[in-house]
Amino acid sequence: MSGEDTGSVEEQQKGMKAPLLPVQDSASHNSNQQVMTLKSFLTLKNLYIILGPLLSLLICLLVKLKDAPASSVKMLAVIAWVFAWWVTEAVPLPVTSLCPLFLFPLFGIGSADSVAHSYMDDVITLVLGSFILALAVERYNVHRRLALNVTLLFCGDPLNPAMLLMGLCATTFFVSMWLHNVAAAVMMMPVATGILQRLPPPSEQSEAVNKFSRAVVLTVVYATPIGGISTLTGTGVNLILIGMWKSLVPGAKPISFSTWFFYGFPVAALLLIAFWCIMCSLYVQKGSARALSAYLEKAHLRRDLEALGPMSFAEKMVLSVFGLLILLWMTRNITDDIPGWGSLFNNLVGDGSVSVLVAVLLFIIPNMKQEGEKLMSWNECKKLPWNLILLLGAGFALADGVQSSGLADVFSRAIDFLEDAPFWAIAPAVSLISSIITEFITSNDATATLIVPLLYHIARTMHVHPLLLMVPGAIATEFAFWLPTSTPSNVVGFATGHIEIKDMLKLGVPLKVAGIVVLSILMPTLGSVVFGTNDGTQWVTQVKAPIRT
Repeated sequence: MSGEDTGSVEEQQKGMKAPLLPVQDSASHNSNQQVMTLKSFLTLKNLYIILGPLLSLLICLLVKLKDAPASSVKMLAVIAWVFAWWVTEAVPLPVTSLCPLFLFPLFGIGSADSVAHSYMDDVITLVLGSFILALAVERYNVHRRLALNVTLLFCGDPLNPAMLLMGLCATTFFVSMWLHNVAAAVMMMPVATGILQRLPPPSEQSEAVNKFSRAVVLTVVYATPIGGISTLTGTGVNLILIGMWKSLVPGAKPISFSTWFFYGFPVAALLLIAFWCIMCSLYVQKGSARALSAYLEKAHLRRDLEALGPMSFAEKMVLSVFGLLILLWMTRNITDDIPGWGSLFNNLVGDGSVSVLVAVLLFIIPNMKQEGEKLMSWNECKKLPWNLILLLGAGFALADGVQSSGLADVFSRAIDFLEDAPFWAIAPAVSLISSIITEFITSNDATATLIVPLLYHIARTMHVHPLLLMVPGAIATEFAFWLPTSTPSNVVGFATGHIEIKDMLKLGVPLKVAGIVVLSILMPTLGSVVFGTNDGTQWVTQVKAPIRT
């Protein structure tokens, strides 16, 4: 071996023994490691994680609710924990949604079995079946065809983003007048996402395009409950109010479909205009028409619509199944005097049962594309947003906990002060309280069931017409605008992934204020004419003596 080779070997051996990184003093290294560990722990995300349990602990130690069971304070602590994590997104939303499963037993609010039942409520099965149908609509591009037609009709020439949003608002509003809120949201959301598919991916969007994308989804989310206010069949809350009015005051003049429409439609129309104005001011930027014109020009839209060709058998069948679902929803239970087909089954069938039944049909009907292939396959269902279904389940669990813990009674007593409220402040106070409570009880129907009878008794104590409190109190339960879990139709929009909680808060806060203002103005004015609240004898039962107004 030559001397040169020997030298190279020695160098290689030295290199193998040399450290890969520069040698540091061990004490200095340990000190730096401790600093890095401390810095990695003291992050904003970790502080948000601590915030939930900390709020819960402080409530348990410091909050005392008068004449309330101890479980109500514990329930308030659980709500603070879960909502702190939801709002800050300290941990992923679906993970937070699982927390009631261990928090309820640990705090002694309910058993593990009872809280687990909340995660498969009838409304959750309704959403589950509806999502499967939405996947079928997406699989055969039915939503794309619908979206192209709606966009062509309203986009204008040249493109006007604000008018396109108004067109989508009006279409969703009209559909929601006749369908359940969840059904309307499920029907219209594919149209909204079909419009968004024409735009570039979120990571490649400019700020103007990104804001418009969010506005499209928010349009369906909020125009749905607004439209439901218009008619008796638009939402279950209206039917609950009418049913309770008939039950509590059997001798009073009943509220007919037309009577409600003369009041409900103006309220909804004014609120829709306010919503559109607020949304355009927040989400439609100057220059957005120019940024969007490359994707939404009429010539391009017509060309894309022609490229889809005639409707296939599969598209027609998906639309037929969709129509069947809507028909079954609308006719299951019409009114007390006109029973729907649900009475044939002793009213044991719920909207969720219908939704799942129709979803099952999709796995039975062939698509006529390949032999043996059906309209839907289970592989397609792997796209189901189970995380959002968990989110909705957590909302129902919290709602059940509010009832069982006695916290609902605390909320009820909290509005006893209305007995001493001046006349002009009745509608604003009732609307504000109902609209806040509905954010914490996932079912708007459940909120109305809790609040409406209480408002009736408060009205009797105040010697005023009960509808002055009951109508704004019931309608305001539809103002669940802040959180994805506030109502199932919010979940449908949140499932698209195009909006975040901060979007709902940014738009929901001013929209809630607008709704309260509209009710505060129209209830004492238009409401007094439509419902005859100035007539002190109209609502009194035939048995009881009239109460002064």
